[in-house]
Amino acid sequence: MRFYPAEQYQAACRKMFERYERDIKKLLPNARVEHVGASSIPLTVSKGDLDIFVGIQFNELEDALERLTTLGFKEKFDTLRTPELCMLESISSDDVALQVVANGSEFECFLRFRDRLRASADLVEKYNTLKMSCEGW
Repeated sequence: MRFYPAEQYQAACRKMFERYERDIKKLLPNARVEHVGASSIPLTVSKGDLDIFVGIQFNELEDALERLTTLGFKEKFDTLRTPELCMLESISSDDVALQVVANGSEFECFLRFRDRLRASADLVEKYNTLKMSCEGW
């Protein structure tokens, strides 16, 4: 695994997020669409991929998944899947993953994780150190 410094990937991820956010909101106007993952946290190292949180009502999750596949995503099967969480991965050349989450569920942890790191340069430094220790795996 190779990691890149923020200045080499974050601007491109931000632009890509804006494009996907527009497309997702067209399909799911009531969804909460938020940039999460390392690319959403200033000064973090990353593989350069984009993670997007899509928060929806619990009873709309399955319908939302079907709609999101029309944007070029498929369910990721080698990861956690619950009635409140489904991960989708891009089938295009874009390295993008969607975390489709039932609003109010424990899986809003993606947002809390992002917010904690955004608020603490010390945590970002520790996070970067941990990630860099995995480089080459």
